[in-house]
Amino acid sequence: MTVSWLKTAAQQNATGDNWDINDQSIDHWVRHFKSRLIKEANLESITVLTPQERKQTIERLVSQMIQEERIIIPQMEIEEIIDQIINESVGYGPLEVLLQDDSITEIMVNGPREVFIERNGKLEKTNIRFKDNQHVRHIIDRIIAPLGRRIDESSPMVDARLHDGSRVNAIIPPVSLDGPSMSIRKFNKKPFTLDNLLTFGTFSEGMGDFLQTAVKAKCNILVSGGTGSGKTTLLNVLSDSIPLGERIITIEDMAELRFSYNNLIRMETRPPNMEGTGEITIRQLVKNALRMRPDRIIVGEVRGTEALDMLQAMNTGHEGSLTTVHANTPKDALGRLEAMVIMSGLPLTVDVIRGYFVGALDLIVQTNRQTDGKRKITSIAELVEEDGQVHVKDIFKYVQQGVKEDGTVIGQFEATGYVPKAINKIKAFGLDLPENLFVRGAMR
Repeated sequence: MTVSWLKTAAQQNATGDNWDINDQSIDHWVRHFKSRLIKEANLESITVLTPQERKQTIERLVSQMIQEERIIIPQMEIEEIIDQIINESVGYGPLEVLLQDDSITEIMVNGPREVFIERNGKLEKTNIRFKDNQHVRHIIDRIIAPLGRRIDESSPMVDARLHDGSRVNAIIPPVSLDGPSMSIRKFNKKPFTLDNLLTFGTFSEGMGDFLQTAVKAKCNILVSGGTGSGKTTLLNVLSDSIPLGERIITIEDMAELRFSYNNLIRMETRPPNMEGTGEITIRQLVKNALRMRPDRIIVGEVRGTEALDMLQAMNTGHEGSLTTVHANTPKDALGRLEAMVIMSGLPLTVDVIRGYFVGALDLIVQTNRQTDGKRKITSIAELVEEDGQVHVKDIFKYVQQGVKEDGTVIGQFEATGYVPKAINKIKAFGLDLPENLFVRGAMR
């Protein structure tokens, strides 16, 4: 698409200008007016405006510049120029159109010429392009600068978030061998509910009722799963079942949990500054949270020595706590927690550590991303100590039965027949569940 410089001979003669009448590309005008805006406008005051106000302000300024330069540009092309200027100056450049698409759940930038997205659980390559590696780096810097984070050769990896809560991870050389790269995990503008996940087939109705009741009864729940399996989404959904009037403290590496409670404290870790000092870890925040009279502590993800503090909190009266861990099975989740506790450096035997698990954790919920892209709860399990050994007992599970020709996974949710000890805790809170909920067999 091109834009013509249209100046009449009379205009040229009147002004004494010597303009060549030729075609100029949209990119030319974007660069031209963007340069003028940077020099002449207060971009900082524009960035704090709402998207609509921002567009109106830039449109007004660019229109004034067009009149000053006496350039005639079709309105459709003016709008395209303005959109590109907004995206490049106060937005996220080529990614802006992907970020506005609610059907996209993940954006992966492998370099200036390779941008992939995830939609409906499937990966696809887009026709989105950056100009070069420097352009990708420019967008990364724009994302992390307002958060006080940094990325450079001495610290070539960074986690950040967008204003809507979407999670960003970026890497640059020398860690990334082929130039700057980033991944953006998008989150729905409207958080998912239990009914949404039920509609998606994430779990059965009976499993949903059980989890909702367990949260109300202050069961301590560990959500386990691999990357992209829906752990954080499930954590958000489970937290919706917490009764009003309780004091909740959330602790995260990068704040992405979204609750609507009055008595809510949100805490976030902080990386070290350029001098290597000032770091605040999840473990420090968990310890601090215990002094803040919490009814519930929700840790976005345990990754290290904070696992011990979290287990101790669950064991010492802070019931109803929730957290997640990266693991492929409930048994693997216990193994990871065990390793994290050992990393704390305390002289604890394996038997003592596993005793912590039984006393602290009521339920382990395993999530999984199927080969067709759909997320499922593949197991809801309970820890049981028998003959000095800790065992994982499945209460409900998802049984895969096959795959259709189109790749859709076929399976069903089943009750194993095991009645969990947690039912006593649920009854103690005056809550009821159907008597046949745990009868062995397929579920709705």
